Amino acid sequence: MRLRYLALAAALLAIGTGWYFFRPERLVLDTVVQEPLPPAVSALTATRPPVLLARGRFHPVNHDGRGEVALYRASNGERILRFSRFATDNGPDLYVYLVAAADVPDDETVERAGYVSLGRLKGNVGDQNYTVPVGLDVSRYRTVVVWCQRFGVSFAAAPLGAVAG
Repeated sequence: MRLRYLALAAALLAIGTGWYFFRPERLVLDTVVQEPLPPAVSALTATRPPVLLARGRFHPVNHDGRGEVALYRASNGERILRFSRFATDNGPDLYVYLVAAADVPDDETVERAGYVSLGRLKGNVGDQNYTVPVGLDVSRYRTVVVWCQRFGVSFAAAPLGAVAG
């Protein structure tokens, strides 16, 4: 009888550990975010219009990814990275990285080139904003990547192209 309880406890522990690491519900559940542009970036409310510094389109790396990304400098000097019409597969432990590479075709590029984390991905679907740290040289970090920290894989990437002007 005692052996049966130990086997049951071990099975429950294995199931719990597997759930924690793989988060299978995220394969079928989307986290939708619909953030408006911050007031300092919105052309309707800003005292001076924001400046569009760069933009790009997401492409799949290891998972589906689509949508647009734009880098703005707001009237107050703040830099905002804006995802629009964004969608990627959901997963555990997803972060937004700026990577010091022209593009990210594979996972090794992220680790080899270097990156700066902008924080956790707010949602795998929708419009969302990320603040770029003050003093960060955005001309060096030219690709936006959705990165799974738990498994060390790129979900989607968007090379940023400078905007003429």
